[in-house]
Amino acid sequence: MAWWSRTPGVGADPQEPKKSVPKGVWNKCERCAATLYEVDLDANLRVCASCNHHFRMGTQQRIDLICDDGSWQEHDLGLESADPLGFRVDGRKYADQLKAQARKVGPGDAYRAGSATVGGIAVEAGFFAFEFMGGSMGSVVGEKITRQFERALAARVPAIVFCASGGARMQEGVLSLMQMAKTSAARSRLREARVPYVSVLLHPTTGGVAASIAMLGDVIMAEPEALIGFAGPRVIEQTIRQQLPPGFQRSEFLLEHGMVDLVTARAQLKPQLIRVLRWFTDAGAAPGPGAIEVEDRTVPGNGANGHGPHDDVDGEPESIDSGDSGDSPDSPDSPDDE
Repeated sequence: MAWWSRTPGVGADPQEPKKSVPKGVWNKCERCAATLYEVDLDANLRVCASCNHHFRMGTQQRIDLICDDGSWQEHDLGLESADPLGFRVDGRKYADQLKAQARKVGPGDAYRAGSATVGGIAVEAGFFAFEFMGGSMGSVVGEKITRQFERALAARVPAIVFCASGGARMQEGVLSLMQMAKTSAARSRLREARVPYVSVLLHPTTGGVAASIAMLGDVIMAEPEALIGFAGPRVIEQTIRQQLPPGFQRSEFLLEHGMVDLVTARAQLKPQLIRVLRWFTDAGAAPGPGAIEVEDRTVPGNGANGHGPHDDVDGEPESIDSGDSGDSPDSPDSPDDE
């Protein structure tokens, strides 16, 4: 017998049960392959301490990060999608899918909207819940966004939308595509009334959401390396049969080409958002509860006159016009594949 061979079971108690690492204790970074302790990862806002890779953050955790303590008041939590098409996948009803997702993730569908303060500034905020069917935009999501904009218009306070979606919800057919026009029309009423709208693009922002409400902000912010586009890069390569440039459809690429105004690390997202909101609000107003001091400095996209990236010569905010990006829905669960 070779000297390096080992007799099975030698040195171990056969009665002792085999130990394993519980699921959810450790995580592996997708970029640098570092092994990360989940508790430390949560403490660092779901950002890798080794390479600064931004993991996807849960919706409730993001609400707690952005909104001032105790200021979040959620609206329209009871809205639920109907099943007018009687849609089935592998014999499973769409209504049953919704119930299963609600039990797993919680009520509210794929969008949570509410009133809050950010740095003491009153806002109407909305958050796509990617964990609910890939953040897909169905009739409930479109209705919630529309109601959020109507509340912002009535109170004349800024509206903020944090976008993370695979696109339109195919289970609702053309009804989901109608939400693109519905939310865009509600956004246009904010523009006519000079009520600010800030769009924050997260990973991923694709499909009908990217082709409509996500790209219509007066200021468009994004987290680092977020996938942003109508169709995934793999689909585009297969369609045009060409190799795409490095970093195509990532937030840094879009910043370089003028589609995004700011790319901000997650730890600086709230201070940067407060600074943007102050561009649109009375600088002389006394800060409200929870306000924090933010250094006012030039950021990418600012002109030499100190206006915001889309201010006109009179200092009034203007919106970005979105081009046609397509009219077919994306898969809600896999934004990168078709």
